[in-house]
Amino acid sequence: MDRRSVFSSRLYDPTYPGAEDSSTAVRALLEQFILEFRLDNSFIYRDQLRENALLKKYYCDINIDDLNRYNEEIAHRLLNEPADIIPLFESALKRCTHRIVHPHEAKVNLPDHQLLLHSSAQVTSIRDLNSLTISKLVRVPGIVIGASVMSSKATELHIQCRNCGHTQDVHIQGGFAGATLPRICGRLKSKDDPTERCPMDPYFVMHEKSRFVDQQIIKLQEAPDQVPVGELPRHVLISADRYLTNRVVPGSRCTIMGIFSIYQAKGTKGSTGAVAIRTPYLRATGIQTDLDATAKGQAVFTEEEEQEFLEMSRRPDFFNELATCIAPSIYGNEDIKKAVLCLLLGGSKKILPDGMRLRGDINVLLLGDPGTAKSQLLKYVEKVAPIAIYTSGKGSSAAGLTASVQRDHTTREFYLEGGAMVLADGGVVCIDEFDKMRDEDRVAIHEAMEQQTISIAKAGITTILNARTSVLAAANPIYGRYDELKSPGENIDFQTTILSRFDMIFIVRDAHERGKDERIAHHVIDLHMGRRGMANEDENKSLFSEDQMRKYISYCRTRCAPRLSDEAAEKLSSHFVTIRKQVHASEIEANARSSIPITVRQLEAVVRISESIAKVSLSPVVAEKHVDEAIRLFLCSTMDAVNQGSGQGSRELTEEVQRVESELRRRLPIGWSTSLATLRREMVEGKGYSEAALNRALMILQRRDTIMFRSQGAQVYRNGA
Repeated sequence: MDRRSVFSSRLYDPTYPGAEDSSTAVRALLEQFILEFRLDNSFIYRDQLRENALLKKYYCDINIDDLNRYNEEIAHRLLNEPADIIPLFESALKRCTHRIVHPHEAKVNLPDHQLLLHSSAQVTSIRDLNSLTISKLVRVPGIVIGASVMSSKATELHIQCRNCGHTQDVHIQGGFAGATLPRICGRLKSKDDPTERCPMDPYFVMHEKSRFVDQQIIKLQEAPDQVPVGELPRHVLISADRYLTNRVVPGSRCTIMGIFSIYQAKGTKGSTGAVAIRTPYLRATGIQTDLDATAKGQAVFTEEEEQEFLEMSRRPDFFNELATCIAPSIYGNEDIKKAVLCLLLGGSKKILPDGMRLRGDINVLLLGDPGTAKSQLLKYVEKVAPIAIYTSGKGSSAAGLTASVQRDHTTREFYLEGGAMVLADGGVVCIDEFDKMRDEDRVAIHEAMEQQTISIAKAGITTILNARTSVLAAANPIYGRYDELKSPGENIDFQTTILSRFDMIFIVRDAHERGKDERIAHHVIDLHMGRRGMANEDENKSLFSEDQMRKYISYCRTRCAPRLSDEAAEKLSSHFVTIRKQVHASEIEANARSSIPITVRQLEAVVRISESIAKVSLSPVVAEKHVDEAIRLFLCSTMDAVNQGSGQGSRELTEEVQRVESELRRRLPIGWSTSLATLRREMVEGKGYSEAALNRALMILQRRDTIMFRSQGAQVYRNGA
């Protein structure tokens, strides 16, 4: 001990955070995290690796929040240098699987593992991706508008020289990164080797000895509700490989975790410029779809929320309370608001034993005068519905509503891009200006409204897409305003085929009543002055916020599927028979078919409405009171629209019109003309007919081409016939 030499020294543990930051140290730290991290006394990642390895699936889904709790520094590096850390993480996963599944075997040939990531960090919208986020880990929400077919991407190419047979392996990284083969043969030539050097570019690829993984290119677009007004929605390409392929289909909403990368796009022939310009894309490391959240069930709603929903549903007269919360700034229209609430909740969809599906979604048509807040109601529904798309009739084509076939620029293959009905699968499509749509475009949504599918047969693609949506449409009558003197058939410019697909048809009229006009004027002025409108003034009930409404609607849609009780079923069937009889009698009386048909679809409509009313109170069975309310709603909407023409004129007016018609034919021989003022004086003042009957008779004769108006409507000329 006399010599002052060092006889012992402390060696730093390589896994110590302050040690040299080498890849081995990082990998050891990550292995430690996978094996040691536990949540509520269970080693979640160790168990997950074991389960997946036994199922021959070599991947592990890791929550970055857990890694952050375990070691902040590594989590920070993973977010900022994912290209360096992810290969180390995947290598650590492989070593851990070896240690967990085959602890006693020294060498086991395990395939490469894949690291899937998810987190609850803040999302970055597609339009916020810029040069500063390149090569960082980002979380991007959106809606999938296109998914390519599966292709194979090489990870390791086995190449051979065609001259001397020398072989070597070339590793390839990145989603879109191309590979360049060596131009010179890599064979080491000894001094006494007489053979010449191999020529340039001697290598060819031996595909059977190369390694490939599955790859899929996904096109992600901003969700419609995140696009600023007046902007086009942006989209980004996603490269998904191995276990992330075939996770999503067009129309699914998802959040993608990935590395924001760039690649050199193939230039067009003859173009040499823009060498430094790179095209951005995302290399996916995790895909979370909205279905994942709903499939887990409990993950969406906390116990407190569920308790709150149950208490809400037990309130007396809850259906009326909830209906008043729909568009509270719009005065009146209670029945329309109830119908919209039913549309948001929907009935119960059923699959029959023979595989036939019956839709549960409710479709509503609002037909009426301008200025009756139809579009405002549609806009409100777009805000409250969990999934909704708003479109206007003139700006929508058949392909835009259903699906279009596009051609991929690079592969020149055709692929499908979903339209509004496909993207709103499981939600609501609000179509404004429904009457301004072209007839051929309107026909495109026939199938989507009843069968809830969209069949495509274009450009060699034959397929069926899901379109399980409710349709809320708003339209104006033919003449801009609803004409009281005309029957519904003369006011409504829609085919019977499309009208029968609407469960409720409301005719919204702008009636001139002094009392009502005063109340509406006060309400509108109050809103403009920032006070609460009259609609909520006398109600001290606690109104629910939009967010509460959205959550409650989602809860009802996912958790409740009521079925009819025997008494309710009996009541419905007898009611349907009565309505059919009544409509048939009125058709015979008017000697014309009803423009709004009452078919079996309308019986199914009342069933769906009663199911949705039962859903409001989370009742598993549809009782008689629910059916009574459904029948009342149906009578004041569709049946009211059916009876519009016959109800307002009554039989006396019809008979009077027929008498005026025959009188006019006698008064005007063929080829004669007279002034309208003279006719009016003779018929109304001379013979005592009402002016309404004269106007209606003239209109009917004009439509039949019996008479025509000349001199800007002042002269009436008899054509013939």
